Amino acid sequence: MKYTLAVLVENRPGVLTHISGLISRRAFNIESIAAGPTEEADTTRITIGVEVEDEFELDQVVNQLSKLINVIKIINLTYVDSIQRELALIKVRANKANRSDLVDIVEIFRAKIVDVNRETLVIELTGEEAKIDALCEVLVDFGIIEIVRTGRIAVSRGPVPAKEM
Repeated sequence: MKYTLAVLVENRPGVLTHISGLISRRAFNIESIAAGPTEEADTTRITIGVEVEDEFELDQVVNQLSKLINVIKIINLTYVDSIQRELALIKVRANKANRSDLVDIVEIFRAKIVDVNRETLVIELTGEEAKIDALCEVLVDFGIIEIVRTGRIAVSRGPVPAKEM
């Protein structure tokens, strides 16, 4: 099953490497990992999408992460009412014949065209993984040249921040 963990860590060099290394050494699959600064300059938030067999394996991941000295807090957002999004940039082949079809598809998915040239379009889409997967599936027929995805990020709904959960 896929789980989403929000990990608050000290903003120091090498912390992301320690976390990803710890998880991979235990042979757990990291589906996605995204890190960035928070509202506090000395704190980084890492959102980890991890796929494990069951809650027992998830507890192992959380327990191992908790042992790292730079980890401040770990929140399992899997069962918390939360907003989860991903950003994708997709470069696709476009010519005079199919360009208007691509523009229609972009509008249907509420995506944006962020770059155009004679042979390609770059499409930006933010949303849940399933939405991005669906757009990619539609664009396959046009010829996808390159896809870049950020990986999942998540925030809980309501006034309580992750550091207080």
